[in-house]
Amino acid sequence: MILTVTLNTALDITYRVGALRPHTAHRVTEVTERPGGKGLNVARVLAALGHEVTATGFVGGPTGSSLREELARTPGVVDALVAVEGATRRTVAVFDETTGDTTQLNEPGPLIAPPEWAAFLETYGELVRSATAVALCGSLPPGVPVGAYAQLVRTARTVGVPVLLDTSGEPLRRGVAARPDIVKPNVDELAELTGSHEPLQATRDARRRGAHTVVASLGAEGLLAVNAEGRWRAVPPRRVRGNPTGAGDSAVAGLLSGLVEQLPWPRRLARAVALSTATVLAPVAGEFVPRVYEELLDQVSVTGEATAA
Repeated sequence: MILTVTLNTALDITYRVGALRPHTAHRVTEVTERPGGKGLNVARVLAALGHEVTATGFVGGPTGSSLREELARTPGVVDALVAVEGATRRTVAVFDETTGDTTQLNEPGPLIAPPEWAAFLETYGELVRSATAVALCGSLPPGVPVGAYAQLVRTARTVGVPVLLDTSGEPLRRGVAARPDIVKPNVDELAELTGSHEPLQATRDARRRGAHTVVASLGAEGLLAVNAEGRWRAVPPRRVRGNPTGAGDSAVAGLLSGLVEQLPWPRRLARAVALSTATVLAPVAGEFVPRVYEELLDQVSVTGEATAA
């Protein structure tokens, strides 16, 4: 069982409009709602790949109830979310069909009280013992300690479960110091962490701060991975136009599934890039186009060397 943690869950709402223009009214051509937050997107992709997944984090209020109803319709994902008094947030993505751009509006999460955080820690401690791997993903809702991910990384490491961390800012800085197995920042998050805007140098700096493997997301240019075994660059065969929301979460699912299946690093990265690209062509985050994924899997270019970084 793979465990995904989404402390700041959301109900993702996606609007499609012909063209997004400021200060005007818009006719929405399509509306979709899905369970959201980075870890839930990861869980849905992992389930689509055939893995057993348990999803935990916080959920509350009427929006939280809607999220759980949607999650119950997702085959392969077990709901282990912890109920809180505050209301789960909503995120709104407006997809412009003319330009292919997406505008994202993210509400703040609910305030988490100390007893609610303690209840989550108890649930997490029980779940992680049965996990084959853990994904810690996304922002922290108000009230959760800024060192939360560092604490969760240490808990997993204590029981020998590998951890992937995907967050940003101070939670990332503290989480990296707890020595997660994999971190997956984008180039901006990596630069904020290390102060370096050169991706290869920044990934090496992040490793020195504690991460065993750093996989940097380069957007449409693919992924760069550095660890003690070597370094690799994975590039999609072509650029695609669509909705990039959730593409990074699909990459996380590819990396995590590859870890559990003990694939060599080049194959893990090829899977992550193929999934990420196939997600851009899907209508909402947490989904991918299977046909495109299968076509791209053998077309992703992975170069590098298996030597010490």
